[in-house]
Amino acid sequence: MSVRVVARIRPLLKSELDKDTIVTADTGPEDKGATLVRIPNPKNENEDYSFQFNSVYGAEATQQNIFDGEVAPTVKHLFNGFDVTLFAYGVTGTGKTHTMRGGKTLADRGMIPRLLSGIYRRARKVEKDSQGATGVEVAMSYYEIYCDKVFDLFEAPEKRSNIGLSLRDAGGKTVVVGLTERPCESLKEFEKLYDQANVNRSTGATKLNAHSSRSHAILCVKITLTTGDETRVSTASAIDLAGSEDNRRTDNNKERLVESSSINKSLFVLAQCVEAISKKATRIPYRESKMTRILSLGQNNGLTIMILNLAPVRSYQLDTLSSLNFANRTKKIEVKEVENLPIFKGCARPVATGASLQRQPLRPLTSAIHNANVRKPAETTAKTNGKPKAFSVYSDKALNNLNSKRASPLKRPSDPSREMSRPAKVTRPSPAIAKKPPQTITKSAIEDMVEKKVSEILAARTMNQTVPAPAEISDEVKRRLESLEQRIESQDDSRTEGLNYLLMAKQHHSRGEDASALKMYELAQQFFPENAKLEAKISKLSQKIQDKRELGHNSAARPLSLAKTPIQSLHTCKRSREAAEDSDYLEEQGDTYSNGAGSDYNSKPNSKAKKMRVKVVPLALDEEGPQTPRTKQLLSIVNSHDLSQIRLLRGVGAKKAESIVEALRTGAESVAFTEVGSLGQLISVKGISARAVENMRTGLTVGENDDH
Repeated sequence: MSVRVVARIRPLLKSELDKDTIVTADTGPEDKGATLVRIPNPKNENEDYSFQFNSVYGAEATQQNIFDGEVAPTVKHLFNGFDVTLFAYGVTGTGKTHTMRGGKTLADRGMIPRLLSGIYRRARKVEKDSQGATGVEVAMSYYEIYCDKVFDLFEAPEKRSNIGLSLRDAGGKTVVVGLTERPCESLKEFEKLYDQANVNRSTGATKLNAHSSRSHAILCVKITLTTGDETRVSTASAIDLAGSEDNRRTDNNKERLVESSSINKSLFVLAQCVEAISKKATRIPYRESKMTRILSLGQNNGLTIMILNLAPVRSYQLDTLSSLNFANRTKKIEVKEVENLPIFKGCARPVATGASLQRQPLRPLTSAIHNANVRKPAETTAKTNGKPKAFSVYSDKALNNLNSKRASPLKRPSDPSREMSRPAKVTRPSPAIAKKPPQTITKSAIEDMVEKKVSEILAARTMNQTVPAPAEISDEVKRRLESLEQRIESQDDSRTEGLNYLLMAKQHHSRGEDASALKMYELAQQFFPENAKLEAKISKLSQKIQDKRELGHNSAARPLSLAKTPIQSLHTCKRSREAAEDSDYLEEQGDTYSNGAGSDYNSKPNSKAKKMRVKVVPLALDEEGPQTPRTKQLLSIVNSHDLSQIRLLRGVGAKKAESIVEALRTGAESVAFTEVGSLGQLISVKGISARAVENMRTGLTVGENDDH
């Protein structure tokens, strides 16, 4: 009987289109249902390849259709003593695991749960028909081959050894040493164990499949039928092979590449075995991979069914052709449909005990005859005249005729005078029997013994003594203890909350948000009331914020005409604001600088002073006279707080427009007004420079009479 090959074409996925379908199922010449798979030639679209198998199921076929047509008939063979092997083959993403394991719903159950359901139904029928004379036991073992290593799926991954389980040959079959076998009394118990073991299976996500199997999974179900003294054992093996992968399409990382290479190697060895079997080669490379050694395709006895899973779309065309060619060679492999022999329990061998046990008499060694000392019969009779012995001694007849033997001519005759009997052994007293000299016990030894005995008695009394119950605590003491615990906990909580306020204050200060930092410091002061350092920080930060606000008011109230030139006034305002922001840093440095007028002010080091140089932009401001239409239009756009209009100004993006509107609406620390009345006030807004104001003005379009 040859391997039965069944092809199944999976339905389209959500991301696949109907126009890309190229694989179809067709009826054969005998009109016994679909038995042909047609696929176009990659080099010539007008030519189709046809592959004929035992059965072909299209995309509309359900799990129940495939089980009823292919797997259900094998259940009766299992109870007749035949082994059954069922395995799924195909490229990754073609639905092998769905075919074997299935989904959670009743309609989506795969071949394995349906096969076990059929086994339990058949077992109940056999037990009922035999009226309890035949007992059926079901046990399962489940393991995987990951990176060419065998791991027990009933064992958690963290408890596995790195080398995996070893394989041994026993009775023409390959067995896994140390594999766990779990008995299953019912289908519910099997499903619980099966789901538990599937959690330990190695899976991963690739570009082609989000839940790709990274190992070959083998489920072995052993069925034992016992009728009187006869026992018959059969095995059903369900194998879910991992799919071959094209790493150019899967985008595998380093770990997935190692797994993919191991999977492709084992499937390549399987293809080599099928090729060697089809060519009837003398050597078949089963041992080059553990998967092929366990599967042993062509050497196993019983029924073998292969389910070929195919993808219908064009993107899988070359992989589909390779799978079809492999299945076409596999269907030619012949397997032996041999029934497993029953095992009979023999009668127990009787064991002789008591008086029925007869001992065989002992005989002396013949090689020690020449060393024996032959004594005269008179001496023997003299010794035997005493008490009769309770046992018989068997002697060899050759001893009596020892003198009658012919002497060898090559040997010198023995001298009777030299013959001497062996001297008797002198008995020595055993050391255990020998009398010991009397021991003298000293006074110190006696005292030590007494002290040891007294300590043992005291220890025993202590062990047996009952521990008195502790005295009850009064309610007043309990209340005081509780109040003390609450006070300690409140102190810890308050200190933690104060530290959190300090941390937030430092974060605000590092970002330049002095008002927020001052607020956090004031909240933290409640938890650290007598901290001089914290008070100094608060006073210093308050003075800094006050200076900034006064500087903003002065710059807004002072007319720009008091300055020598408008642009110098603008840059003086800008520099004074930057100097006020950096006053905290300069005070820590302690460096002062005196100009010619005798005014002292803090400044940054020379390396930082270069950053404060602002390139002079020739901006003509009209602060002394009436504002020009261009200036009025710019100020009206800014005061409108409309992001869409402010964003249209030259040099102003979305983020800059949002910061301007936010500063004017909320009244930021550096801005003491919410409506801009002049270009000087506009420049005092943080993030706006004189160059930016010039770009905004020049970018506006007004009438021809505008004064530039």
